[in-house]
Amino acid sequence: MIKDLSEKALKVEKETLQFFKSLPKKRLRDLDDTIHALHEEVFDEIDCLACANCCRSLGPRLTDRDIERIAAALRLKQQEVVARYLRIDEDGDYVFQSMPCPFLCSDNYCNIYADRPRACREYPHTDRKKFYQIHALTVRNAQTCPAVFEILERLKREF
Repeated sequence: MIKDLSEKALKVEKETLQFFKSLPKKRLRDLDDTIHALHEEVFDEIDCLACANCCRSLGPRLTDRDIERIAAALRLKQQEVVARYLRIDEDGDYVFQSMPCPFLCSDNYCNIYADRPRACREYPHTDRKKFYQIHALTVRNAQTCPAVFEILERLKREF
């Protein structure tokens, strides 16, 4: 499914963006309850450990606090974490030197799960308050996450 996901998501991307564009502003603000219910429903059906595509392909931005947490978890100095695992991207943010994530294990578990970066904790953002503010990001995330793709398809059918 992951192989075809990006292609399927791109195929319906314009339609999905048009769906959000066509919703009256009042309805956009009412999306939270629906999208959060769909988030729970879909994530009850989809096992992230069977996929881990986000960990293989998306490099999160790491904050200073993320680096502190990771360093403590690994019992390393923050400078060692930066030197071993991170680089500064074109926006001046810390990101992993390479993908897949250096903490992704062969069984798709995260070696630092309890201390993972905030961006990883919050991904794919479909349970976020004020969802309407990030719907365009979510449409892009549908290319990576099968759960997001399914949530958006169900949302379009419900509305």
